[in-house]
Amino acid sequence: MRFTTAKKLARTAGVAAAACMTFAGGAFAAGTTTTATPTATSSSAGMIQFIISMVILFAIFYFLMIRPENKRKKKVEEMRSGLKNGDDIVTIGGICGKIVSISGDNITFETGEDRVRIQVAKWAISDRGGKEKSKESSEKSK
Repeated sequence: MRFTTAKKLARTAGVAAAACMTFAGGAFAAGTTTTATPTATSSSAGMIQFIISMVILFAIFYFLMIRPENKRKKKVEEMRSGLKNGDDIVTIGGICGKIVSISGDNITFETGEDRVRIQVAKWAISDRGGKEKSKESSEKSK
């Protein structure tokens, strides 16, 4: 998942840089004249083009990077707040187990048949479902 995010970031940065260079190149070219006295209108037009290119660059970054990340964070937070006793979970370290108790920001869960209990913070839970989710995904691929 991180590799695809890095590829998306690189592609977005390339597109944004190309758009910025296109607009900024036009702005700098419009701001320079062949005569010794630059005019005020060409300078202000170049500045407006540059500001517009920066706004477009920010909009591209917002809609392709910031907004999807905020949606993902909101979804994960909803999943963590909806956990209850008996749910199968996976921690960020890859440990699978079943929730035994929830107290504030801490979750205690059992791993495997030997009933080892581990207590972790809620933010350390990366996924809900564990074994059930992997079975569902393997059934969907068939």
